[in-house]
Amino acid sequence: MKYSVVIPVLNQLKYTRQCVDSLLAVGVPVESMLVIDNGSTDETAQYLVANPQIPSISNAVNLGCGGAWTQGALASKSEWVVLLNNDVVLGHNAIDAGIRAAEKLGLGVVSPALMEGELDYDVAEFAHKFVAEMGDVTRDNWFHGVCFTVHRDVFHKIGFLDTDRLLFGREDAEFLARCKRGNIKVATVGASVLHHFGSITQSAMKREQGIKEFGDHRYAYRRFGMNWWDRQTNKLNRKRNEANWRAAELAAHGMTLHMDRRGGAWSYR
Repeated sequence: MKYSVVIPVLNQLKYTRQCVDSLLAVGVPVESMLVIDNGSTDETAQYLVANPQIPSISNAVNLGCGGAWTQGALASKSEWVVLLNNDVVLGHNAIDAGIRAAEKLGLGVVSPALMEGELDYDVAEFAHKFVAEMGDVTRDNWFHGVCFTVHRDVFHKIGFLDTDRLLFGREDAEFLARCKRGNIKVATVGASVLHHFGSITQSAMKREQGIKEFGDHRYAYRRFGMNWWDRQTNKLNRKRNEANWRAAELAAHGMTLHMDRRGGAWSYR
């Protein structure tokens, strides 16, 4: 297979079903999917049993995103591994489009453009217009944890996703830090776009654990290999890059690769 789509889930069956249906609707083969059930207590297990055509793995306990992503990547034999949140909807085959862009640009990791918030618009119509306008736009040296597609060679070079539960949702950022240290070329691309409802799985994990925020960010940064000065420099560079990307994209296209939908209107990030 060209790619495998690994989808960790923790309850939230409504979103899992919607995500799977969306993938199928845009032409993603069901055999390329792998749902990792991280110990759900709702009807997720029954849904997967009732739909045996959807490949799945059921864990007795919640391994976290990093654990599930690595579990899925190890189970996959495909050239590309798509690490995907379950609270997304696709309006076009963003998976294929992202991989084509990655191959064209020589990327080891690629993320799609991201529309977040309320789904009160026609995703398919929007995706068609968005890609026509933003198809050649990239944000270099950055990908996001909602959806990032990794070439198999990257795992061989820098390893798999960190399974440390104390990272609490920062596994994608830790992997990005390793990619940068390993000189892996990464980017977010306008040739691919999806809608993200926003932190549905992480919210479920917080409720499960009875916490308001995930972990100690200082611990996470130590795992990234960053001291205090590195953290401050990284924060300033990230904010500067985001401001520059936003300004350049708005000036050239009137939209950006990261947008929020609230109250029937878009805001730009």
